[in-house]
Amino acid sequence: MRPRIIGLTGGIASGKTLVASFFKKKKVPVIDADDIARDVVQPGRKAYRAIVEVFGEGIVKADKTLNRERLGTLVFRDEKRRRILEAITHPEILKLIQKRVAELRKKKVRALVVDAALLFESGLYKEMAQTILVTIHPKIQLRRLMKRDHLPETEAWTRILAQIPSAEKEKKADFMIDNSGTRLQTFRQFTGIWKKIT
Repeated sequence: MRPRIIGLTGGIASGKTLVASFFKKKKVPVIDADDIARDVVQPGRKAYRAIVEVFGEGIVKADKTLNRERLGTLVFRDEKRRRILEAITHPEILKLIQKRVAELRKKKVRALVVDAALLFESGLYKEMAQTILVTIHPKIQLRRLMKRDHLPETEAWTRILAQIPSAEKEKKADFMIDNSGTRLQTFRQFTGIWKKIT
């Protein structure tokens, strides 16, 4: 039996991690694209070498790992650079996601979740049985992002606006969870969706 693959996505600081935690409590394996993105840019990896070649040694820390904060500042301010970075990392990330999905299929799990911020942008959503979009009020999103990443307001807005607007993603999503309220309110929405997809 092939597992039901559920795509989970949302904008930066929208609350995807919270919703992913609800799936984990249901014993549903979660493949986190952010974790994979960190893996593919480790020193010695193909993507790492390409990034350093394109963006220069200035984005490398003393321990040879990438300075993700500096790289993020560079690419979120420049769409061309961001697209170059995505062209380097996305194929490697997708390969690893597919590998993890194959591994979980062998374990005969009933369902699994692919948690990916760029689920729609990458086209990965086409491989999902259903997709869930986590939304949030822009002012709350801004406040959470500033607090989480210790960013000034202008920098936080730059990162939010660099992503596809939530309204565009809503057209493709099967389900939506509004995470603008309390944790309990978010959990209740999740529970309603869980009943429909299981």
